[in-house]
Amino acid sequence: MRFFARLLACLAAISLAAQPAAAQSILRDSETEALLQDMVDPLVVAAGMPKGAVEVVLINDPTLNAFVAGGQRIYIHSGLINAADNANQVQGVLAHELGHITGGHSISIYQGASKASTISILSLLVGVAAAIAGAGDAAMGAIAMGQQAALGSFLAFTRAQESSADAAGASYLSKAGISGRGSLEFFKKLQNEEFRYGYSQDDEAAYARTHPLSGDRIATLREGYEKDPAWNKPGDPEIEKRFQRIKGKLYGYLAKPEDTLRLYPEYMTGEGARYARAYAYHKEAKMDLALRETDALLAEEPNDPYFLELKGQVLLESGHPDEALAPLRLATELTGNDPLIAGTFGHALVATEDKAHLDEAENVLRAAVARDRENPFAWYQLGMVYGAKGDIPRAQLASAEQQIMSDRPAEALRNAEAAESTLPTGTPDWIRAQDIAMQARAQLERAKDRK
Repeated sequence: MRFFARLLACLAAISLAAQPAAAQSILRDSETEALLQDMVDPLVVAAGMPKGAVEVVLINDPTLNAFVAGGQRIYIHSGLINAADNANQVQGVLAHELGHITGGHSISIYQGASKASTISILSLLVGVAAAIAGAGDAAMGAIAMGQQAALGSFLAFTRAQESSADAAGASYLSKAGISGRGSLEFFKKLQNEEFRYGYSQDDEAAYARTHPLSGDRIATLREGYEKDPAWNKPGDPEIEKRFQRIKGKLYGYLAKPEDTLRLYPEYMTGEGARYARAYAYHKEAKMDLALRETDALLAEEPNDPYFLELKGQVLLESGHPDEALAPLRLATELTGNDPLIAGTFGHALVATEDKAHLDEAENVLRAAVARDRENPFAWYQLGMVYGAKGDIPRAQLASAEQQIMSDRPAEALRNAEAAESTLPTGTPDWIRAQDIAMQARAQLERAKDRK
């Protein structure tokens, strides 16, 4: 039936959002994560939560979107960063999504779907009764009306949630002393997207949407924003500078080199432009040109850990791990052993194939996974270190850690069981091997049930 298909599509979208890491590619970058955290923290505090209580996760998706999916995480698409003109616009989006978190909307959405399903099921029962009585036309009419009512109920529920999140986001921006200009500017971008793709803006169309019309949202929010003391307050210049860097960096990392070089031509000498070109040249295996850009960045800020990380990355991935050690070691030190940067440094140490570096690599990588266990790349490198040192049980355990995070439960189970059988009984590593094995079995059972 048509309603059930549409409602199930909505529920499928909700289910997908509940497991974004499994369904979509997460982009990990230390500099980007630090910036997004600094952008959301003032809003989190304004919402009455402790600093750092909400995490922002970047998804590799070119569409203009952000969402929450349970817990204290906001997922933001790379396409949204690319579309935003400034940091204030992104903060407007973060404030709105924070409103969904504080409103508990990712949980209550199921209540709205349940209510809609109940309406549809009741209409189906009425229709069946009418059909049994011989009133076929009446049966079909009852079912159709019930389905339409159910869909309307569900869509009204989601529109109410969006309006609630808009209001909450506006209050958080105000309390944090951040202008709502960016929020309105971004809603205008959404409205332009609607015009571009031919979405109707009339009142009748509004009832068939999960979100209120962007024009209505702009009109509702504008009055409050313009009265707010922060309306004319400029954005934080340091945050804006970092945002423009990240925007260039992200574009250069994701886009085709020719597109990057067209958007960021040679005459542009800002940090974001040099970041973008460094990645474009690196993708084309033009190491000298990529290093020219990284060296230009370091000439301005010699101890910027992220510029050092970039230079180390270019050298490492161009087959020069020995030369990559110095910038990566310094970047690791300057960031206090940031897990992602330390993971790359550990990789460089392993890639030299010099056994004299194995002890340092083990220390660096163990520290990295201790601070960030959700780092499959660092676990893989740590497994390489253990294997090179002949510590096979811990190499198997590290491989199991990497595989369970990479959605490879069968391989994780084999390695976890092998590690458990040889590690000293009762030790933390032995217990962890048992935990991974149990997790892998559960994943395999769920996969079997789905089939």
